[in-house]
Amino acid sequence: MNMLGSNIKYLRNRHKLSQQELSEKLGVPRSSLSDYERGHTQVGLDSLIKLADIFDVKIDDLLRSNLSHRDLEILRNRELRVLAISVDADNNSNIELVDTKAEAGYLESFADPEYIRDLPKIAFPNIPQGTYRGFEIHGDSMLPMESGSIVICAYVESLKDIKAGKTYVIISKTDGVVYKRVKNDAHTGRLMLISDNDAYMPYQINYSDIAEVWQYYAHLSFSDSKYTFNNMLEEKLQDMQRKLTEVHNVVMKS
Repeated sequence: MNMLGSNIKYLRNRHKLSQQELSEKLGVPRSSLSDYERGHTQVGLDSLIKLADIFDVKIDDLLRSNLSHRDLEILRNRELRVLAISVDADNNSNIELVDTKAEAGYLESFADPEYIRDLPKIAFPNIPQGTYRGFEIHGDSMLPMESGSIVICAYVESLKDIKAGKTYVIISKTDGVVYKRVKNDAHTGRLMLISDNDAYMPYQINYSDIAEVWQYYAHLSFSDSKYTFNNMLEEKLQDMQRKLTEVHNVVMKS
């Protein structure tokens, strides 16, 4: 598909016009418009001028620019790295989903607008204005939130905005995508990352290693939370019983 054809299709969809509606505005058969979009027929000068007027764009942009990139924005700040986002037809930020399969690619391309545009999108009702992203959580370090849950997070523009004891998704080249409870130590320039599952030891990460920070807003779980909690409680009781048995054996041998 040539640039003009893809731009016509993009603008038509952006303005929520059917091929029939746009062909009537242009004064051409619908089949001709379909051929324009597929790049099978050359668009005449009169139709080019009409297209530019209908969509309020320059003819040169129609011919030479990829107008779909207008749906892509870049958020920049001095402290964290570049953040690429995409917006919907009403100019609201989409919620892109970074699932387990996309995680490796995300670490390499989180600042690439075209990569972000191609991530799957999810909808979340009545969410406050802001920039959000969804991350699939894997592993058991944040029980009772189980592996496979999707955490909806709001973008953190500055590390000083991190609140002690709250949970965040931290993106770094060293650790990848992790979801942890965070303590911010501005004096040492590090974050302390803490798992809710005490089987995992806390560890620190340097500010300089951090690419993005996202604060927990909500999550989507796909199993019975009571069942998950009961399983976790049973495992803890079994672990306590095992430790008591070990202590008892040591005492009996002394």
